[in-house]
Amino acid sequence: MFSTTRFIVKKIPYQAMVPAAMVIALTLFPLLASADEDSCRETGIYIGNQTTLDLWYTRNGGPCTIWRHGHLLTMKPEDTLIIYSDIACKKEYCSDNPTYDVYKSFDTNQNCRVRILPDCALSDM
Repeated sequence: MFSTTRFIVKKIPYQAMVPAAMVIALTLFPLLASADEDSCRETGIYIGNQTTLDLWYTRNGGPCTIWRHGHLLTMKPEDTLIIYSDIACKKEYCSDNPTYDVYKSFDTNQNCRVRILPDCALSDM
């Protein structure tokens, strides 16, 4: 019968559009606000050793511990993690030791997993 766009627009009840827009807005604003939060804060960020070398690390000034290639470490925001290339934990593997925020910046898909590659290159996992 009337297949024009004008007829279709006239049939939409405008009284229902305002509540619908409010529901959409009230649903989206909290979701957008939570996007800036650190989703890895509770569990920590997982760092995979994909250097093909066994490395060593100290966490918060603790003992020198081996980190086998192919294995994961967990780092929380309050941790200080230093990675070494020697068993005595004297020679740092990375010239400028990455912090939690640096690792987090490489986690582009927000799954709390990054990897360290040869020559201390970092990438998302």
